[in-house]
Amino acid sequence: MSKKGFQLLFVLAILASMLIACSGKSETAGEAGEGGKKAEQILKIANDQEPAGLDPHKTPAHSSVRIYSQIYNGLVKFDDKMEVVGDLAVDWEQPDDQTYVFNLREGVKFHNGNEMTAEDVKYSFERILAEETASHIASYFANVDSIEVLGDYQVQFNLKSPDATFLSNLTNSSAVVVSKEVVEENGDLQQVAVGTGPFKFKEWVPDSKVVLVKNEDYYEEGLPKLDEVDYFTMKDEASRMSAIRTGEVDLTTVNAKSASLLAKDDKIEVKDYQSLEYSYVGFNVNVKPLNDPKVRQALSLATNRKAIADVVWNGDAVVSGPVAPSMGDWAIDLAKNDLYANDTEKAKSLLAEAGYPDGFDITITTASTYPDMVDTAQILQQQWKEIGVNAEIKQIEWGEYIDTWLNTSADVLIGRNGSGTDPDRAMQYFFHTEGSANVWGFSDADYDKLVESGKTTLDTAKRKEIYTEAQEKLIELSPNLFLVSPMKYVAVRKSVEGFTPYPHNGEYILEVSKK
Repeated sequence: MSKKGFQLLFVLAILASMLIACSGKSETAGEAGEGGKKAEQILKIANDQEPAGLDPHKTPAHSSVRIYSQIYNGLVKFDDKMEVVGDLAVDWEQPDDQTYVFNLREGVKFHNGNEMTAEDVKYSFERILAEETASHIASYFANVDSIEVLGDYQVQFNLKSPDATFLSNLTNSSAVVVSKEVVEENGDLQQVAVGTGPFKFKEWVPDSKVVLVKNEDYYEEGLPKLDEVDYFTMKDEASRMSAIRTGEVDLTTVNAKSASLLAKDDKIEVKDYQSLEYSYVGFNVNVKPLNDPKVRQALSLATNRKAIADVVWNGDAVVSGPVAPSMGDWAIDLAKNDLYANDTEKAKSLLAEAGYPDGFDITITTASTYPDMVDTAQILQQQWKEIGVNAEIKQIEWGEYIDTWLNTSADVLIGRNGSGTDPDRAMQYFFHTEGSANVWGFSDADYDKLVESGKTTLDTAKRKEIYTEAQEKLIELSPNLFLVSPMKYVAVRKSVEGFTPYPHNGEYILEVSKK
């Protein structure tokens, strides 16, 4: 055989081996898409609001949580069965009812390359507790007496008293470990984000998008599967509907009416779940006439919650108290509560007793960019008019809304809260005199004693009795009117694999990939 013929055979052999290698049928997620092309591992999400900041210890807005929850880790987390498992902590010990010792993962790095150690854990929780931080979760950890570093990978929390809520509070999206160096360099973490989580912060283009990229050093091998996550701000529901239909985005939350329309699209899957959220009417209880419990009770009696569920949520919501019904038997039976009876005559009688026989004028403030809040305000305006309460509706933008909530600068505010995964959040966090999210000026010594007792009682049956009494007392005093708990809907393109929203975490994308 000539030299040229041998070279030709060699080339043909190489080509044949390449064809055989390329002809395999198995494909891993993201390796080959339609037409044999590799699927781009970029998940595009349409958000209904701009983030209000990225500091997990300072910013409770869900528009922020959905982003920074991908950037940071806590000591522990909930798994898909809502059981507490380790995150940055491998495991933990409880020598007694007031002591927790956490053993940390070794080799976990912040996104700037520095190793995470017990000193970072101690700093993070002391920052949460520091008065100058004004953290929205400070009251979660007010029972922490001291934090000790036992070694580079071991940290001990000493509590003032037994605490049935301590571990569940540690699963909160804001109870995360941050870098002392980054905080001190920037003053806070509102515009920067350096965590240990599966995704790294790349950029934030105001009123446009936030971009996160894969953390190649994430402690869970093989995760995340995505290379990038782009969060686009699309405040208008119609814009999000159009974007998910055309494939401009891969995933977005939608309301019940939009969900029913998108369900007919064969390229889109609509996933639903019963939320832990409830809608509410918040009162500044330090201003007249709302400082009188009888007035607040009258407004509760004038409120037809079933109508709100039917009109605002297309029937896909259940009447709720301060503890959402999805928390099972922690929630009380509201059918037996007189203030949920929708009795306008009794409401008028209470107003007369309070000195307002002809009613009064009031302003209802709501977020203009949340249609459900606007719709709720409009229904309440109609319902309250029946007892002589003339309500004007004031719609404000999201940034102003957050400031209004924080500063209690509205007499009546429409909103949504998460009742959490333990009744302590719903009862203590929002309504204890010292609760971090008690922005209403509400204070009742007997109520405080109840929820303090619930927090320190370790027996589950006794805790349920305490929180039943606390819920009944809170509804009686009505610093908020608790309305309905809605179903949540997420529209997902069928090119997205591995996405499952959970009641306690509707933003779980760690195992998501594109096909």
